[in-house]
Amino acid sequence: MDRESALKGVFEVFEDVMDVDPSELSEDSTGDDVEEWDSLSHVRLVVAIERKFDTRFSNSEIEAIKSVRDIIDNIMKKASA
Repeated sequence: MDRESALKGVFEVFEDVMDVDPSELSEDSTGDDVEEWDSLSHVRLVVAIERKFDTRFSNSEIEAIKSVRDIIDNIMKKASA
């Protein structure tokens, strides 16, 4: 999987979980930029991403996710493992 595919998939999850238009997102988007991204939606987002990409994040990885870039970096790291 390439980074662009992962990014597209993550944007689809954001749209589904938080009803956020993907055109409003970038790799630099954080909870400060996305009003709907609160602690509850963070958990729902992680679960949906784990399902979509058939992967699991550790508790420390989940806690370290602060931006879309962090999510993509984790997906890419797991895809290459």
